[in-house]
Amino acid sequence: MREHVPPQVTMSLPASLPASVPASVPATRRQQLAAGVRDSFSAGLGILPLGVALGLMVVQAGLPWWLAPALSLSAFAGSVELLVVGMAATVTPLGAIALTVLVVNFRHVFYAFSFPLHVVRHPLAKAYAVYAMIDEAYAVNAALPEAERSAPRLLAMQVACEAYWIGGGLAGVALGTALPGPVKGLEFALCALFTALALDAVRSRSELPSVVLAGASVAAALVLTPEAALFTALLLFLALLLARHALAARRNAGRPQEVAGSA
Repeated sequence: MREHVPPQVTMSLPASLPASVPASVPATRRQQLAAGVRDSFSAGLGILPLGVALGLMVVQAGLPWWLAPALSLSAFAGSVELLVVGMAATVTPLGAIALTVLVVNFRHVFYAFSFPLHVVRHPLAKAYAVYAMIDEAYAVNAALPEAERSAPRLLAMQVACEAYWIGGGLAGVALGTALPGPVKGLEFALCALFTALALDAVRSRSELPSVVLAGASVAAALVLTPEAALFTALLLFLALLLARHALAARRNAGRPQEVAGSA
């Protein structure tokens, strides 16, 4: 069996160098870490304000301040943390909270099919990569070419994203304690972030059929199972993507035969 070797991140050299110098060289570990932190900047613009919104919601709900960092460490998922704060404030039964967390975070199962976990070798590092596989991390890595992915770059981006989230939550707690009154409309921050991530993914991939399939899945789920629309939409979208992949593979398998026959 061939051992998989993760791709090396490369960096371009200035054009003024001699022609004998190669056009690209493997990036050092420090350069890969720096690239991962830079990758996190675009996601951080949405994660940091969302963390502030979480901290504000914790304070406005009358919950202890330490709940914000505790949730950020125990359930690093963003959207579900905002839901848990609201459910905890209304004393929702633990079973209902657990079921809600399962349904909302079930989408992460589908992320694992295309998330580049194979580049991470160390067991502890891979466990952290799985734990920190949030929507923003998936969206940022989906836009990266395969040749530019590496374990240091991936982990640095994920650590930075979690730092934005925890830091934003603490800042929100401090802000909520200082403000004289509540702030309304914080729940829209999550919707705005997901919309921006979806638009970036569509522009980077230019996958119009996938966008159409996603829209059809959501529409069907809202009609068929409005109580569990997210769960149903994910299942329908996965089935449609698998069917599309099977059709594409069948077309690609038939092309060599057609070329050989025409020759």
